[in-house]
Amino acid sequence: MSIKFLFAFSALIFFSSSASAKPYRMVLSDTQTDKNIAEFDLDRADLKNGSNENWSVRKTTLHGGRQEGVEIIEVDNGKLKFTVIPTRGMSIYQVAAEDVTLGWQSPVKELVNPAYINLERFGGLGWLDGFNEMMVRCGYQWAGHPGEDGEHMLTLHGLAGNLPASQVEIVIDDQPPYRIRVRGRIEEKTFKFADFQMWAEISTVPGSRSFQINDKLTNRGDYDREFQLIYHSNFGPPLLEKNAKFVGPLKRLTPFDDLAAKDISRWSTYLEPTKNYGERVYNLVPYANSAGQTKVMLHNANADRGVAIAYSIEQLPYFALWKNTDTLNEGYVTGLEPATSFPYNRSIERQHGRVPTLKAQASREFQLEYTILLDRRQVRSVADEIESIQVDRPTIFDKQPHK
Repeated sequence: MSIKFLFAFSALIFFSSSASAKPYRMVLSDTQTDKNIAEFDLDRADLKNGSNENWSVRKTTLHGGRQEGVEIIEVDNGKLKFTVIPTRGMSIYQVAAEDVTLGWQSPVKELVNPAYINLERFGGLGWLDGFNEMMVRCGYQWAGHPGEDGEHMLTLHGLAGNLPASQVEIVIDDQPPYRIRVRGRIEEKTFKFADFQMWAEISTVPGSRSFQINDKLTNRGDYDREFQLIYHSNFGPPLLEKNAKFVGPLKRLTPFDDLAAKDISRWSTYLEPTKNYGERVYNLVPYANSAGQTKVMLHNANADRGVAIAYSIEQLPYFALWKNTDTLNEGYVTGLEPATSFPYNRSIERQHGRVPTLKAQASREFQLEYTILLDRRQVRSVADEIESIQVDRPTIFDKQPHK
């Protein structure tokens, strides 16, 4: 009897044996019970839960090279596909719908097992040895540039993206719209310094071209602790190209450094792949609507393909726009990065009051929605929504960095 048949049979019994059916839940791995299901396959035919879309969820384990032992979960909602990497902090590798792929072509081709990454390499830049995801969380004790913070050396963007999930589960709602959820529990624990638990969830509704992130960070320790979190969201072609554009409702824009300041006149648009371009970063403070929600967008030169990100500025008040329009081989990519702070070293962010504290035993939640835009009308609709958030409110453009 196949594993898939066993799952399907148990799911059928699960749904038919109770008048008040509960969501389908399958724990794929759990360090507390020493459980791990290396291969898993589930689809609409197995559950027969009422969804009309031919969705599927599949878990596999990669082999060879530096990706040996990396587990991935591929979700297909019938219109949109994405790949989650539990071994790499529940990062999202790529997302695709029709002719649009979200992600980028990094020189790092393998999904690198964190066991092969030394974060302290190159003066704290070892994080780059595995960097190729469409979305990677940076945090949780710290995020941003490497460097000293008091007596401690902080590496680039923290530990979160290289912490394998301690528990992974699939949850599928039994009521419309039958949301498919991939959930992982990530533990960042350092004796005397941190006891963080992150429940990271990526979900989608069958037939939609959107996916959501619903995260919950908890300080399980007995002392208040500083934390930082960046949703490092990265896009290359086909959206990124010459004259592609970033659009957002901005309260303030500040260049990250002198190089960005020199190029500020074209901060929102992009060059073609350009050798020796270097990177430009702009620190943004977005406006929000009356409900505290904001939305940003990247669209291509023709404004007929794009991606929109909606989120709460109460949860993520700061935003970094990273422009790295280097050659295709070296990594032609831009980062749209909602965050709790800017990507300077934590010591600098603390001086400016941008390092939040999570009280003992308290939690913070973070929700983001990413939507792929597939025609000019959809791009125009999001642009109108962003304009309605901005209204007539001004944008302050700082000419020089503030450190």
